[in-house]
Amino acid sequence: MLIKSQPYKKMTRMIKDNQQQYFETEEWIELYDTVISTNTNQFKLEHVHDMSYKPLSDRYGFLYLHTNQGVFSYNVAVSPSDFIEAFKQLKE
Repeated sequence: MLIKSQPYKKMTRMIKDNQQQYFETEEWIELYDTVISTNTNQFKLEHVHDMSYKPLSDRYGFLYLHTNQGVFSYNVAVSPSDFIEAFKQLKE
């Protein structure tokens, strides 16, 4: 069952017509009762030790997932405070 979701921005760099171009797409991190899922990764909740957030500017910040596989960062434009709080309540 989906508990909470958080949008994040994925930046892709491409070379087209000999010019470097950047494309931004929106994807979602989804918190379930046993896993955290993204488009490319899935983490068992027991393997996620913590989450933190570092704002970079008025527009963006980084959401960090601290896991047993390392730290994964996600570029977010919307504060993830509700998402982090839902995670912490679930881990209790």
